[in-house]
Formats: sequence, C-alpha cells, structure tokens
Amino acid sequence: MDTKQLTPCEVNVSSETGRLRAVLLHRPGVEIERMTPLNAAQALYSDILNKPIVDEEYHNFSGVLERWTQVYYVQDILEQLLRDENIKKKLLADSLRGCEQKTARVIDEITAGDPAKLAQVLIEGCEDPDWNGDNPNRYLLKPLYNLFFTRDASSTVYNRVLINSMSFEVRERESLIYEAIFRHFFGVDTLNAMAWNPYARTEGGDVQIASEDTLCIGQGIRTNRKGIEYLAQTFAREREHFNILVQELPMEPESFIHLDMVFTFLGKHQCMAFEPMLKKQGLFHGKDTTLITIDHGKISYNYVNNIVEGLNSLGWDIEPVIGGGSDPWTQLREQWHSGANFFSLGDGKVLGYRRNTHTIDALDRAGFAVLNAEDIVAGKVDMNNYDKFVAAFPGSELPRAGGGARCMTMPILRD
Repeated sequence: MDTKQLTPCEVNVSSETGRLRAVLLHRPGVEIERMTPLNAAQALYSDILNKPIVDEEYHNFSGVLERWTQVYYVQDILEQLLRDENIKKKLLADSLRGCEQKTARVIDEITAGDPAKLAQVLIEGCEDPDWNGDNPNRYLLKPLYNLFFTRDASSTVYNRVLINSMSFEVRERESLIYEAIFRHFFGVDTLNAMAWNPYARTEGGDVQIASEDTLCIGQGIRTNRKGIEYLAQTFAREREHFNILVQELPMEPESFIHLDMVFTFLGKHQCMAFEPMLKKQGLFHGKDTTLITIDHGKISYNYVNNIVEGLNSLGWDIEPVIGGGSDPWTQLREQWHSGANFFSLGDGKVLGYRRNTHTIDALDRAGFAVLNAEDIVAGKVDMNNYDKFVAAFPGSELPRAGGGARCMTMPILRD
C-alpha cells in the first residue's frame, strides 16, 4: 500500500456487534521467525511458528476483512508517521529508553533516515552486529513477536482509545507505537491506566464494549483490579449511569489470559461462551462475576451468577452458544485453541477458526450459515447475501500463537 494515500477515518466503537467500518491489523512478519525454543516463553509463546503456513492462514483471515470493511495496517501507518521528525524523535527516544547507546547508533546506521526501514526495525527488532552465536541475547532491540495481536495493546472505547498498560516488558513498545498512531494519525484522545497508577494493568482482550453504557471486563493475569478501578473512576466522573460487568479468570493455564478466550459477542441477542465459566465449574469454581454500577458518581459492587445473567439483569435478551458443543472434554480442547474467540463483523456476522469443528457445528445449529473464508476471498461467496453467518478460516499455526480472530483485530469504527 502507498502510505502517501493513507487518510484517517473517524474513531468510534460503542458496541461489539455494530456494522464494522474500519479495523487495524498487522500482518505477521519476520519478527515471528526470531523466536527459538529458548526464547519462546519470554516472547509469551508456548511454541514456535511456521511462517509460510501462518502467511497462508492470515491471508484468508485478512482477506475476509478486506472484502467487508476498510482495513488499516500498523506498519503502513507507522512508516507514514516516521516521516515527521518530531514524531520520529519522540517514538525512538521512548522505544530506546533504557537501551545502550550502541542500540541507537546501530539503528541509525541500519535505517539511514529511511522511514520504511525504521518502521521495519521497530517491529522486527535490531540485531547486534557483534552477536557471535554464544550470547542468548541476539537482539539489541527485541522483536515485537506479538504485534499481530492488534487487540491487546490498544482498545477503542467509544470515541477514545485506551492505550493498554501491558503486563509484560516484551510488549511495552507495542503500546508506544499505538499511542503514536492514535494521537498523530487518527487524532483522538487516549486513556492510559498506568499513567493514573503505575500498578494498573489493562489489555484489550479483556475489554468488551457491550453497549453505550456497559463494558464487560476480564480480570486475570493481564488486567488487574487497579486497571478496572481506573475504568470505573474514569466513567464515574463522566457518566451519570454506567455499568462494568467483571468476570474473574483463572490465572493459568495460558489459554485463559483474556475474557475473549471464554466469552465473545456474536450479535445483539447471542454470545459465544465457555460453559464452565457460566456454571462456575472446574477452573472457574469460585471465580466471581461482579456488576459494578455507577450512579451519579457513586460506585457500587454486586455479585451476579454469571456474565450472561448479569447482562440480562441490565435489560439484555442474550442467549449463549456453547463453545465446543456439549461434551466437557471437547469444550476444553477447543477453548485451548481459541474456540470462543470470535470477531463480529456485524450483528450475527462473525469470523473464527474452522478447526474448532464442534463450536462451528454449534453455530450452525444456532442459525449461522457456515462460509469458507477461501471462497469469500476468491469472490465465490458474498457475505452480504446472508443475514447470519460465520466466516470460518483455516488455522493450524495461528492458534498455536495463543489467540484467534478477535485477538488479531482492533476495530476503529462501527455503526
């Protein structure tokens, strides 16, 4: 894409299921090949990925979105921003804080003032020219292994963007990049929990915009109580009436890192849910669901049975589709590979992994037409001809990275 032609759109998301008008993506690049079995855990992966297969799977995923909505790519916007010397100096200074002077010198030599090359280095990392194979730290500037999960480091919350305070150092530079993108390209105000309290943490996989007056938030290893308190206090100052429905998550295994790994909205009246979360069984035994109510500045807390009942108590009429079908064994298997992690293109129109066959079958029984992503991308199937559908795309390598369709999308504008 010619970055000279990039123009920003309006930024506003007031639901999870309004008709998608613009979304931010990042194609997995060389950075995902800069992992070994020795540094995969530090990169927050449980395995290393096969990039040619990742490329093929991502092509079908992004191709569906490109046929539906306006798609922005992180690297294209970043390259355009880095043509501005002031933005470049600030982003580099923030990105290199704490790094040795050698890092700045090597990056300057590599990029030689080329914004496209600098954008590439900020994403893919910068190798130490003196690395000899013995030192486990090959990179002066670590690659952003997780950047294609564009959901995590920023979240559109109504007409602003929450720049998330990442829980792990390896992802901190992602937030810096998104801060620059949303401030200087899209020109919107940003929120940041860590600027309010250095111990507050939020991540986008835990933030779901249920409606104009309700958020659903996951509390676990990535988003903590302080982060939720920041959101509650922010909206208590700004809204007369507001609700935050909080679901406590297991701290392990890693497949439960975010709320959208066990709960996502499919439409105004349907959601995808992991049954043990609803029944408070297994790993969810003793995990609280709390309704935070804001009324004229007063914040109150009340326990509810589960997230679906909490929504219905607020006037919703929403029914769960159970991820993984009816068998508890299959539910666990498919949850592990992001079986609940669907992304809504609009009311009753969703995108997700085809590999989770029992979950796809459950959607079929719930009235969703099952469409193959390859046929959509090839122009053989028109999504606009269906009132309800699931665009199912192939995933064998992508799920091993620990996320699904919602994780890989950051909506910018919805109806």
